[in-house]
Amino acid sequence: MAEMGKGVTAGKIASNMQKKLTRAQEKVLQKLGKADETKDEQFEQCVQNFNKQLTEGSKLQKDLRTYLASVKAMHEASKKLTECLQEVYEPEWPGRDDTNKIAENNDLLWVDFHQKLVDQALLTMDTYLGQFPDIKSRIAKRGRKLVDYDSARHHFESLQTAKKKDDTKIAKAEEELVKAQKVFEEMNLDLQEELPSLWNSRVGFYVNTFQSIAGLEENFHKEMSKLNQNLNDVLMNLDKQYSSNAFPIKAQPRKKTKLFSKLRKKMSSDSAPAKANKSPSPPPDGTPITSPEIKTVNHELEPSSLETPGAGIPKSPSQPAETAPASAEPAGNEAPPASAEASGTEAAAGAEAPKPETDSGSAPSSLPAVVVETFPATVNGTEEGSAPSERADMPPGFLFKVQAMHDYVATDSDELPLKAGDVVLVIPFDNPDEQDEGWLMGVKEADWLQHKELDQSRGVFPENFTERVQ
Repeated sequence: MAEMGKGVTAGKIASNMQKKLTRAQEKVLQKLGKADETKDEQFEQCVQNFNKQLTEGSKLQKDLRTYLASVKAMHEASKKLTECLQEVYEPEWPGRDDTNKIAENNDLLWVDFHQKLVDQALLTMDTYLGQFPDIKSRIAKRGRKLVDYDSARHHFESLQTAKKKDDTKIAKAEEELVKAQKVFEEMNLDLQEELPSLWNSRVGFYVNTFQSIAGLEENFHKEMSKLNQNLNDVLMNLDKQYSSNAFPIKAQPRKKTKLFSKLRKKMSSDSAPAKANKSPSPPPDGTPITSPEIKTVNHELEPSSLETPGAGIPKSPSQPAETAPASAEPAGNEAPPASAEASGTEAAAGAEAPKPETDSGSAPSSLPAVVVETFPATVNGTEEGSAPSERADMPPGFLFKVQAMHDYVATDSDELPLKAGDVVLVIPFDNPDEQDEGWLMGVKEADWLQHKELDQSRGVFPENFTERVQ
């Protein structure tokens, strides 16, 4: 017989093909119910347990590999962290050698922990799962031999029940049946003993595996705790050595930007008319202005009023009678109108609102209505015209109060040193162009209440060290 390959002959190939065909036919007959099937419920339960055990073991192996990958990642992260500590730990600081030694021990501890997990857990898991493929193939082979046995049995029975019996064929079929039964029973017996034993072994394996992992973790964390405690002691010693050094929050640099200077100049130019109004020159008629906040609005005079002598002279409610100009007398020897006398009298008495006045003995005057509106002038958020008693205890030009949130150490003679909790009274700069962005001028409230002077007490301070309280 010609060989088809190494150890493979055409007869053997034909025999294997015949076996596969016979098994396929037997399975079809069993599925159709035309042939009975040998069943072993106890063995089927063992197979179900085997499949469950294999699934659980495979999942445990996968999760253990994930855990080991996480340990390795943690090792790398811890190594980077200790390397960073070594880089930032300056040579002159105490404990530098100790930190280097702790970093080395930390790295060795991680390496040892990972290796022991591989040896005592992962390799054991691999060995445990290594036996499943062989048993799984034997279970499959046992299933095929069972089909061969059933097929041989059915063939032998069919020959016995045939009308024309052939003793030679019956003898050969019986011989094949005995052979198939022997092979099946040998395999079935071995698996009947191994599968329950394998199923029961899972308990001890799980116990040993998780005990090993727990023990390794316990020892690892104990040793790591010692290293962490040593590192903590080194850092505490460093803190004691440098605890007297202050680490204040840095103030914004006192450097004016071009934009800020432009804004300052623009604000100064915009406020120039308001500043000029604070000390206005007397009007041409000599009437003094006693309040810079008074805004007089003269409505358009009617033509008839222009014909009346003195009608073009507006009156101010705060104008005293004795300050009336002598030039207000009418031309010639005519007496001044009675309305002028009444206006002067009411102004001296401090009338609250101006109204058109007429003399009781004369005809109504054709003077137009004069509306006087008052607006409180404000300077940097405060009312300039507020009563003196309200700001009597504050420095001139007081704006608002702030409280220091952090200590500030003055770095220049014109700066105001601060302690957390200090209350500062903010005042405007003498020259607004000198104010730097992020800086305020002020005097401590305690110093002001004690000395009531600004020359030696005031100074500039960073605004970001404080918060406004009033």
